Amino acid sequence: MKRTLLLLASLALLFSTLHADPAPVFCQQTNRPNVLVILADDLGFSDLGCYGGEIATPNLDGLAANGLRFTNFYNTGRCWPTRASLLTGYYAQQVRFDVLPGDPPIKRGDRPKWARLLPELLRPAGYRSFHSGKWHLDGGPVAGGFNRSYSLDDHGRFFSPQRHLLDDRPLPKVSRDDGYYATTAIADHAISFLQEHQNGFRDQPFLGYVAFTAPHFPLHALPEDIARYRDRYLGGWNRLREERFVRIREMGLVGGSLPAVEPDVGPPYDHPNAMEKLGPGEVNRPLPWDELTPEQLRFQATKMAIHAAMVDRMDQEIGRILDQLRTMECFENTLVLFLSDNGASAEIMVRDDGHDANAEPGSASTHLCLGPGWSNASNTPFRRHKTWVHEGGIHTPLVAHWPAGIPARGQLNPSIGHVVDIVPTILELAGIVKPDSTADNPAPHSPGISLKSVLVGNRSLQRNSLWWFHEGNRALRDGPWKLVSSKDRSWELFNLANDPTEQNDLASQYPDRVLSMESEWTRQLDQMRNDILANNN
Repeated sequence: MKRTLLLLASLALLFSTLHADPAPVFCQQTNRPNVLVILADDLGFSDLGCYGGEIATPNLDGLAANGLRFTNFYNTGRCWPTRASLLTGYYAQQVRFDVLPGDPPIKRGDRPKWARLLPELLRPAGYRSFHSGKWHLDGGPVAGGFNRSYSLDDHGRFFSPQRHLLDDRPLPKVSRDDGYYATTAIADHAISFLQEHQNGFRDQPFLGYVAFTAPHFPLHALPEDIARYRDRYLGGWNRLREERFVRIREMGLVGGSLPAVEPDVGPPYDHPNAMEKLGPGEVNRPLPWDELTPEQLRFQATKMAIHAAMVDRMDQEIGRILDQLRTMECFENTLVLFLSDNGASAEIMVRDDGHDANAEPGSASTHLCLGPGWSNASNTPFRRHKTWVHEGGIHTPLVAHWPAGIPARGQLNPSIGHVVDIVPTILELAGIVKPDSTADNPAPHSPGISLKSVLVGNRSLQRNSLWWFHEGNRALRDGPWKLVSSKDRSWELFNLANDPTEQNDLASQYPDRVLSMESEWTRQLDQMRNDILANNN
């Protein structure tokens, strides 16, 4: 009887095994990583906790603690040029997304046919790609090679966008009472695209490009997020810069000393009616905090509280996206790259739906901007702001996390990198050799280089010079040396190894170096101009 019962039990187990649902197959596990590029908008160098900030960013801090932080990574100083460089591997001027000095204005968006975007380049290796968030490039994301896209083209309304698209097709306008908030919506769509990938394409690697509109103006945030920071910044921007710099130095991120605030440097563009619309609480210069009126103190502290709330919420939503990767069992083999398109913004303007001075700050009826006082603090310890090519405008955080491929756990790397390096890095990790230039595809030389050796070996990478031009602002970095000038101003020369915050101008001491670096800046300018003329298709 016992043998009979044992035989029956064994047969029952065999029958149940044969008819059970197959074990779920999760994320593909190959030598090719999945890739998730997360881009913030107008985020300052020290706005994250892992870069010295006081804003709660536990999810990004967790990536940094278990990955790699770059201390010398650069963007272009402005939103759309950075996005063009990020997705093509070229300087924005090479692909007609920024102008060259002395040339007539180009038609922005007239990207050459040879300047293919990253998802199209990854397709031969089997990658599926999705985009969620800001686009700010030519055409549409799906037309540019993404399989799925949620494109938020209305950058002035966090609660009620009037222009947003799904797979390049317009969606209905959103009313203010719909419960929509842009940062959450961008994450929602990214998560839905990941779920779709898990359900239908789990044997393929993916590229995700999540481009948040936070913390770009207007300063719009959820009330519960603002409440956490409401009184945090009553001590002012001077104190905040000092507090952040202490932490930055303790972390070993940047040495040197904290530069004095430049009191005459305000917004890069003049909007003369903005101050009247915004009221007596607004100031358009980084005045000493103790010189502000009580009304200005409260107004300014509230603005920074909203900015912090926007960064905090972005981190929360990034946490949800990372949780989806864990659910899919993709977290270990996904390279996550987080960076910003430029430094914090000193701009002050009122546009889109205007500004109601009687409405609750941070609500849909208001249009507040961070302004130069807080922008200085957000960009601590660097000089200047978005649109300038001093370090405050172009020096971005870069957090890299990939447990299966990056051995670093919390380390810093001083290698000099730039957004043009993202494409060649991902292509090499995917095992793709970018085709050489041909008569049918006359692509000029790309300035980007692969950072694979930095990521997988935590090596210090040597590179050739980096070049900048935007709104008349010019710069060249060659090793530790940086040549830089604001529009219509003479060159300044800094040795960033000894003076990372650009305080000691050495131009008069090293005139020969100024001349040689200026010559190299001009040579690269001429080469780009020739490339554009030769490859005008």
